[in-house]
Amino acid sequence: MIERKFVQEGLNRSKLNAYLRQKLKKAGYVGSKIQKTPVMTRLAIRVERPGLVIGRKGSTIRDLTATIEKKFGLDNVQIKVDEVPVPELDSAIMARRIASSLEKGMNFRRILHWSLEKIMKAGAIGAEIVVSGKLVGKGGKARTERVSDGYLKKAGEPARLVNVAHMQAIKKSGIIGVTVRIVPPGVVFPDKVDVKTAAIGGEKVGDTTAEGNPEPQQGRAEEAAPAAKK
Repeated sequence: MIERKFVQEGLNRSKLNAYLRQKLKKAGYVGSKIQKTPVMTRLAIRVERPGLVIGRKGSTIRDLTATIEKKFGLDNVQIKVDEVPVPELDSAIMARRIASSLEKGMNFRRILHWSLEKIMKAGAIGAEIVVSGKLVGKGGKARTERVSDGYLKKAGEPARLVNVAHMQAIKKSGIIGVTVRIVPPGVVFPDKVDVKTAAIGGEKVGDTTAEGNPEPQQGRAEEAAPAAKK
C-alpha cells in the first residue's frame, strides 16, 4: 500500500508539471516544487516572466490556484512565483529557446553558436549544447552536432554540480533532441586546486600547474651540486 501511495504521488507530480509547462509556456515555465504540510500545499513555480503568472491584480494566479486544487485534488494550495534572475544561466530556459528556434526553421549552427556565446557572456564557467536528429532538410540523415566552451564535468560526483536540461523540437521531418549543460558561476569542482606561490628564504617555491602539482625547482638543485663536491 505504501509503495502504491508513493507511485501515485509521483504520477500526480508529473501530471502537474506537464500541465504547468503547457499552461505557463508563454511565461517561460522552468520548473516547480511541491511541499505538503498538514495545513496547506506549497507550490513554488520558477518562471522567466512572473508577471504573466500573477496577472492583473492577481487574477491569473487565483484562477490557476483554483484549477490546480480541483484538477489535481490538492487542498489549500499556496503558489509562490520565483523569477529566474539570469535566464542565460538556466539550462531549461536555454534548451527551450533552442528548441523553439529549431521549430521555426532557423539554421541550427547559427542557433548553437549564438546560444553558447550568450551563456558564456552571462558568466558561465563552462557550457555544452548537443542537438541530435534530422537537422537538415526532409531527406537528410539523422546526425549529432555539439558545441562547448569553458570547463565542464560530465562524469563522476562533480557532474552533479552541472545544470542539465533536455528538450525536444518537434518538426515535420522528425523530433530533434536538445541537451544543454551549464556550469553556473561560483561552482568549484573538487579537482580544481589552486595553490598560491609562497616565498621562503627569498626564493619562490610551490609554483603550480592547474592541477596543483608543484613544478621542480631546478635552480636549487644546481646550487646544491657544487656544495656536494666540496
